[in-house]
Amino acid sequence: MPHPSRVLAVLAIAIGLTFTACSKGPDIATVNGQGISRAEFEAKVDSSPQAKGALFQLIQGDLIDQYAAANHISVPESDVTKREDEIKARYPAGQFDAILKQQNLTDADVRKILRQQLIISKAVDPSINISDDAIKSYLDKNHATLDTQAQVRARHILVRDQKTADEVEAKLKAGAKFEDMAKQYSTDPSTKDKGGELGFFSKQQMVPAFSNAAFSQAVGVIGPPVKSPFGWHIIQVEEKKPATVATMANSATKIKDTLKQQQEASQVPMFLNSLRAKATIVINDPELKDAVPPLPPTPGPAMTPIPATSAAAKPAVPATAPPAKK
Repeated sequence: MPHPSRVLAVLAIAIGLTFTACSKGPDIATVNGQGISRAEFEAKVDSSPQAKGALFQLIQGDLIDQYAAANHISVPESDVTKREDEIKARYPAGQFDAILKQQNLTDADVRKILRQQLIISKAVDPSINISDDAIKSYLDKNHATLDTQAQVRARHILVRDQKTADEVEAKLKAGAKFEDMAKQYSTDPSTKDKGGELGFFSKQQMVPAFSNAAFSQAVGVIGPPVKSPFGWHIIQVEEKKPATVATMANSATKIKDTLKQQQEASQVPMFLNSLRAKATIVINDPELKDAVPPLPPTPGPAMTPIPATSAAAKPAVPATAPPAKK
Protein backbone atom coordinates (compact mmCIF):
# COMPACT_ATOMS: atom_id res chain seq x y z
CA MET A 1 0.00 0.00 0.00
CA PRO A 2 1.59 3.33 -1.01
CA HIS A 3 2.30 5.57 1.93
CA PRO A 4 3.62 9.07 1.09
CA SER A 5 6.04 10.23 3.77
CA ARG A 6 4.80 13.79 3.23
CA VAL A 7 1.34 12.77 4.44
CA LEU A 8 2.77 11.41 7.66
CA ALA A 9 4.84 14.56 8.16
CA VAL A 10 1.81 16.83 7.87
CA LEU A 11 -0.27 14.45 9.93
CA ALA A 12 2.31 14.69 12.68
CA ILE A 13 1.87 18.46 12.62
CA ALA A 14 -1.91 18.22 12.62
CA ILE A 15 -2.32 15.88 15.59
CA GLY A 16 0.91 16.42 17.51
CA LEU A 17 2.12 12.92 16.69
CA THR A 18 5.85 12.27 17.01
CA PHE A 19 7.63 9.09 16.10
CA THR A 20 10.96 7.86 14.81
CA ALA A 21 10.90 6.16 11.44
CA CYS A 22 12.84 2.93 11.38
CA SER A 23 13.50 0.96 8.24
CA LYS A 24 14.82 -2.02 10.14
CA GLY A 25 12.49 -4.48 11.84
CA PRO A 26 8.80 -5.07 11.30
CA ASP A 27 7.46 -3.23 14.35
CA ILE A 28 7.06 0.51 14.81
CA ALA A 29 6.56 0.09 18.58
CA THR A 30 6.15 -2.59 21.24
CA VAL A 31 3.84 -2.69 24.26
CA ASN A 32 5.02 -5.08 26.95
CA GLY A 33 6.85 -6.97 24.24
CA GLN A 34 3.88 -7.10 21.88
CA GLY A 35 4.69 -5.47 18.57
CA ILE A 36 2.72 -2.92 16.57
CA SER A 37 3.68 -3.41 12.94
CA ARG A 38 4.33 -0.54 10.56
CA ALA A 39 1.66 -1.94 8.23
CA GLU A 40 -0.91 -1.88 11.05
CA PHE A 41 0.10 1.64 12.00
CA GLU A 42 -0.02 2.91 8.43
CA ALA A 43 -3.40 1.33 7.81
CA LYS A 44 -4.77 3.05 10.91
CA VAL A 45 -3.19 6.39 10.03
CA ASP A 46 -4.31 6.31 6.40
CA SER A 47 -7.94 5.68 7.31
CA SER A 48 -8.11 8.48 9.87
CA PRO A 49 -9.84 11.84 9.21
CA GLN A 50 -6.56 13.59 10.09
CA ALA A 51 -4.69 11.73 7.34
CA LYS A 52 -7.33 12.63 4.78
CA GLY A 53 -7.27 16.24 5.89
CA ALA A 54 -3.47 16.28 5.71
CA LEU A 55 -3.47 14.85 2.18
CA PHE A 56 -6.10 17.38 1.08
CA GLN A 57 -3.97 20.24 2.43
CA LEU A 58 -0.93 18.88 0.56
CA ILE A 59 -2.93 18.67 -2.65
CA GLN A 60 -4.28 22.17 -2.21
CA GLY A 61 -0.80 23.50 -1.47
CA ASP A 62 0.56 21.91 -4.64
CA LEU A 63 -2.27 23.47 -6.67
CA ILE A 64 -1.41 26.91 -5.28
CA ASP A 65 2.30 26.45 -6.03
CA GLN A 66 1.53 25.22 -9.57
CA TYR A 67 -0.77 28.21 -10.16
CA ALA A 68 2.00 30.57 -9.05
CA ALA A 69 4.50 28.92 -11.40
CA ALA A 70 2.08 28.96 -14.36
CA ASN A 71 1.20 32.62 -13.80
CA HIS A 72 4.74 33.78 -12.98
CA ILE A 73 3.81 34.83 -9.45
CA SER A 74 6.77 35.11 -7.10
CA VAL A 75 6.80 36.05 -3.45
CA PRO A 76 10.02 37.63 -2.13
CA GLU A 77 11.37 36.24 1.12
CA SER A 78 11.18 39.76 2.53
CA ASP A 79 7.38 39.76 2.05
CA VAL A 80 7.08 36.45 3.90
CA THR A 81 9.27 37.78 6.72
CA LYS A 82 7.18 40.95 6.96
CA ARG A 83 3.94 38.94 7.24
CA GLU A 84 5.49 36.63 9.84
CA ASP A 85 6.75 39.60 11.88
CA GLU A 86 3.26 41.15 11.79
CA ILE A 87 1.80 37.96 13.25
CA LYS A 88 4.51 37.65 15.90
CA ALA A 89 3.87 41.26 16.98
CA ARG A 90 0.36 40.27 18.09
CA TYR A 91 1.79 38.03 20.83
CA PRO A 92 3.88 38.74 23.93
CA ALA A 93 7.59 38.06 23.53
CA GLY A 94 8.29 34.35 23.09
CA GLN A 95 4.64 33.27 23.00
CA PHE A 96 4.44 32.81 19.23
CA ASP A 97 7.42 30.45 19.25
CA ALA A 98 5.95 28.57 22.21
CA ILE A 99 2.67 28.06 20.33
CA LEU A 100 4.51 26.71 17.29
CA LYS A 101 6.47 24.31 19.47
CA GLN A 102 3.28 23.15 21.18
CA GLN A 103 1.73 22.36 17.79
CA ASN A 104 4.89 20.76 16.35
CA LEU A 105 5.11 23.49 13.71
CA THR A 106 8.50 24.69 12.50
CA ASP A 107 9.34 28.14 11.23
CA ALA A 108 9.67 26.60 7.75
CA ASP A 109 6.09 25.27 8.01
CA VAL A 110 4.78 28.72 8.90
CA ARG A 111 6.75 30.43 6.14
CA LYS A 112 5.42 27.98 3.55
CA ILE A 113 1.83 28.66 4.65
CA LEU A 114 2.41 32.41 4.60
CA ARG A 115 4.00 32.23 1.15
CA GLN A 116 0.93 30.42 -0.17
CA GLN A 117 -1.28 33.03 1.52
CA LEU A 118 0.54 35.75 -0.36
CA ILE A 119 0.25 33.87 -3.66
CA ILE A 120 -3.51 33.64 -3.12
CA SER A 121 -3.63 37.37 -2.30
CA LYS A 122 -1.88 38.23 -5.56
CA ALA A 123 -4.46 36.16 -7.44
CA VAL A 124 -7.65 37.28 -5.69
CA ASP A 125 -7.04 40.90 -4.71
CA PRO A 126 -7.27 42.37 -8.25
CA SER A 127 -10.92 41.26 -8.35
CA ILE A 128 -11.77 43.06 -5.09
CA ASN A 129 -13.23 46.55 -5.37
CA ILE A 130 -14.22 48.63 -2.33
CA SER A 131 -15.90 51.94 -3.06
CA ASP A 132 -15.97 55.07 -0.91
CA ASP A 133 -19.73 54.63 -0.63
CA ALA A 134 -19.25 51.14 0.85
CA ILE A 135 -16.75 52.51 3.37
CA LYS A 136 -19.11 55.35 4.34
CA SER A 137 -22.04 52.95 4.71
CA TYR A 138 -19.99 50.68 6.98
CA LEU A 139 -18.90 53.66 9.08
CA ASP A 140 -22.48 54.86 9.54
CA LYS A 141 -23.62 51.43 10.73
CA ASN A 142 -20.67 50.56 12.99
CA HIS A 143 -19.81 53.59 15.12
CA ALA A 144 -20.25 51.49 18.27
CA THR A 145 -17.28 49.32 17.34
CA LEU A 146 -15.18 51.96 15.57
CA ASP A 147 -15.35 54.77 18.14
CA THR A 148 -12.72 54.42 20.87
CA GLN A 149 -12.95 55.23 24.57
CA ALA A 150 -10.36 57.22 26.48
CA GLN A 151 -7.42 55.04 27.54
CA VAL A 152 -4.42 55.26 29.81
CA ARG A 153 -1.21 53.25 29.88
CA ALA A 154 -0.06 52.63 33.42
CA ARG A 155 2.02 50.39 35.65
CA HIS A 156 1.28 49.38 39.21
CA ILE A 157 2.66 47.63 42.24
CA LEU A 158 0.12 45.53 44.13
CA VAL A 159 0.70 44.81 47.84
CA ARG A 160 -1.44 43.28 50.59
CA ASP A 161 -1.63 46.11 53.15
CA GLN A 162 -1.46 49.88 53.45
CA LYS A 163 1.70 49.85 55.55
CA THR A 164 3.66 48.13 52.77
CA ALA A 165 2.04 50.39 50.19
CA ASP A 166 3.15 53.49 52.10
CA GLU A 167 6.71 52.11 52.34
CA VAL A 168 6.85 51.42 48.60
CA GLU A 169 5.44 54.88 47.79
CA ALA A 170 8.07 56.53 49.97
CA LYS A 171 10.91 54.58 48.31
CA LEU A 172 9.64 55.47 44.84
CA LYS A 173 9.39 59.16 45.70
CA ALA A 174 12.91 58.95 47.13
CA GLY A 175 14.22 57.80 43.75
CA ALA A 176 13.84 54.01 43.68
CA LYS A 177 13.17 52.53 40.23
CA PHE A 178 9.56 51.49 39.68
CA GLU A 179 10.51 48.23 37.95
CA ASP A 180 12.81 47.24 40.82
CA MET A 181 10.11 47.90 43.39
CA ALA A 182 7.58 45.93 41.31
CA LYS A 183 9.83 42.88 41.16
CA GLN A 184 10.57 43.09 44.89
CA TYR A 185 7.13 43.89 46.30
CA SER A 186 4.30 43.31 43.82
CA THR A 187 1.97 40.37 44.40
CA ASP A 188 0.56 40.57 40.86
CA PRO A 189 2.24 37.61 39.12
CA SER A 190 1.22 38.73 35.64
CA THR A 191 2.97 42.13 35.84
CA LYS A 192 5.65 42.10 38.56
CA ASP A 193 8.40 40.79 36.26
CA LYS A 194 7.43 43.36 33.62
CA GLY A 195 7.96 46.30 35.94
CA GLY A 196 4.26 46.39 36.79
CA GLU A 197 3.34 47.24 33.18
CA LEU A 198 -0.39 46.98 32.40
CA GLY A 199 -0.43 48.48 28.91
CA PHE A 200 -3.36 50.56 27.67
CA PHE A 201 -6.82 50.07 29.19
CA SER A 202 -10.17 51.85 29.23
CA LYS A 203 -11.98 52.89 32.38
CA GLN A 204 -14.40 49.97 32.16
CA GLN A 205 -11.62 47.37 32.04
CA MET A 206 -10.51 47.93 35.62
CA VAL A 207 -12.29 47.90 38.96
CA PRO A 208 -13.73 51.36 39.80
CA ALA A 209 -11.26 52.32 42.54
CA PHE A 210 -8.29 51.57 40.32
CA SER A 211 -9.77 53.25 37.22
CA ASN A 212 -10.82 56.38 39.09
CA ALA A 213 -7.29 56.82 40.41
CA ALA A 214 -5.52 56.04 37.13
CA PHE A 215 -7.70 58.31 35.01
CA SER A 216 -7.38 61.22 37.45
CA GLN A 217 -3.58 61.06 37.89
CA ALA A 218 -1.20 63.19 35.86
CA VAL A 219 1.25 61.43 33.55
CA GLY A 220 4.51 60.47 35.27
CA VAL A 221 3.28 61.07 38.84
CA ILE A 222 3.52 58.38 41.52
CA GLY A 223 0.02 58.39 42.97
CA PRO A 224 -0.93 57.71 46.59
CA PRO A 225 -1.83 54.09 47.45
CA VAL A 226 -5.29 53.03 46.27
CA LYS A 227 -7.32 50.22 47.83
CA SER A 228 -9.24 47.78 45.62
CA PRO A 229 -10.70 44.29 46.20
CA PHE A 230 -7.27 42.91 45.19
CA GLY A 231 -5.20 44.85 47.71
CA TRP A 232 -3.32 48.16 47.65
CA HIS A 233 -1.98 49.66 44.40
CA ILE A 234 0.72 52.19 43.78
CA ILE A 235 0.03 53.51 40.27
CA GLN A 236 2.08 55.46 37.78
CA VAL A 237 0.33 56.67 34.61
CA GLU A 238 2.70 56.64 31.63
CA GLU A 239 0.50 57.84 28.76
CA LYS A 240 -3.06 58.95 27.99
CA LYS A 241 -5.17 58.64 24.85
CA PRO A 242 -8.36 60.69 24.49
CA ALA A 243 -11.63 59.18 23.26
CA THR A 244 -12.10 59.38 19.51
CA VAL A 245 -15.11 59.37 17.21
CA ALA A 246 -14.59 57.40 14.01
CA THR A 247 -14.56 59.49 10.82
CA MET A 248 -13.70 58.83 7.20
CA ALA A 249 -10.37 60.57 7.81
CA ASN A 250 -9.25 58.41 10.75
CA SER A 251 -11.01 55.12 9.99
CA ALA A 252 -11.22 54.65 6.21
CA THR A 253 -8.11 52.48 6.00
CA LYS A 254 -9.25 50.24 8.85
CA ILE A 255 -12.73 49.89 7.35
CA LYS A 256 -11.31 49.15 3.89
CA ASP A 257 -9.17 46.36 5.37
CA THR A 258 -12.25 44.90 7.08
CA LEU A 259 -14.33 45.00 3.91
CA LYS A 260 -11.44 43.50 1.96
CA GLN A 261 -11.25 40.59 4.39
CA GLN A 262 -14.99 40.03 4.02
CA GLN A 263 -14.70 39.88 0.24
CA GLU A 264 -11.66 37.62 0.43
CA ALA A 265 -13.58 35.22 2.66
CA SER A 266 -15.94 34.51 -0.24
CA GLN A 267 -13.43 34.86 -3.09
CA VAL A 268 -10.72 32.54 -1.77
CA PRO A 269 -12.84 29.34 -1.59
CA MET A 270 -14.06 30.07 -5.13
CA PHE A 271 -10.48 30.51 -6.32
CA LEU A 272 -9.31 27.28 -4.67
CA ASN A 273 -12.30 25.39 -6.07
CA SER A 274 -11.52 26.72 -9.54
CA LEU A 275 -8.00 25.28 -9.25
CA ARG A 276 -9.39 21.89 -8.26
CA ALA A 277 -11.97 21.97 -11.04
CA LYS A 278 -9.21 22.31 -13.65
CA ALA A 279 -6.82 19.81 -12.06
CA THR A 280 -6.35 16.10 -12.58
CA ILE A 281 -6.06 14.63 -9.08
CA VAL A 282 -5.39 10.90 -8.72
CA ILE A 283 -5.27 9.30 -5.27
CA ASN A 284 -3.66 5.87 -5.44
CA ASP A 285 -4.23 4.82 -1.83
CA PRO A 286 -7.76 3.35 -1.50
CA GLU A 287 -7.84 4.30 2.19
CA LEU A 288 -7.52 7.97 1.16
CA LYS A 289 -9.69 7.96 -1.96
CA ASP A 290 -12.24 10.38 -0.45
CA ALA A 291 -9.65 12.78 0.98
CA VAL A 292 -10.65 15.44 -1.55
CA PRO A 293 -14.26 16.55 -0.97
CA PRO A 294 -16.54 16.97 -3.98
CA LEU A 295 -16.70 20.41 -5.54
CA PRO A 296 -19.80 22.46 -4.73
CA PRO A 297 -22.18 23.29 -7.58
CA THR A 298 -20.93 26.27 -9.56
CA PRO A 299 -23.57 29.00 -9.94
CA GLY A 300 -23.00 30.49 -13.37
CA PRO A 301 -19.61 30.70 -15.09
CA ALA A 302 -16.54 29.53 -13.19
CA MET A 303 -14.51 32.23 -11.50
CA THR A 304 -11.37 33.38 -13.24
CA PRO A 305 -8.48 32.59 -10.89
CA ILE A 306 -7.21 35.76 -9.42
CA PRO A 307 -5.68 35.31 -4.86
CA ALA A 308 -6.25 36.72 -0.78
CA THR A 309 -6.03 35.68 2.75
CA SER A 310 -8.70 33.56 4.35
CA ALA A 311 -9.04 31.64 7.56
CA ALA A 312 -8.55 28.43 5.57
CA ALA A 313 -5.13 29.60 4.43
CA LYS A 314 -3.89 30.79 7.81
CA PRO A 315 -1.38 28.83 9.90
CA ALA A 316 -2.78 26.63 12.64
CA VAL A 317 -1.85 29.04 15.41
CA PRO A 318 -4.62 29.65 17.96
CA ALA A 319 -5.45 33.17 19.01
CA THR A 320 -4.40 33.67 22.59
CA ALA A 321 -6.09 36.32 24.68
CA PRO A 322 -3.92 38.28 27.16
CA PRO A 323 -4.43 37.55 30.83
CA ALA A 324 -7.31 39.37 32.48
CA LYS A 325 -6.32 42.69 33.97
CA LYS A 326 -6.89 43.55 37.57
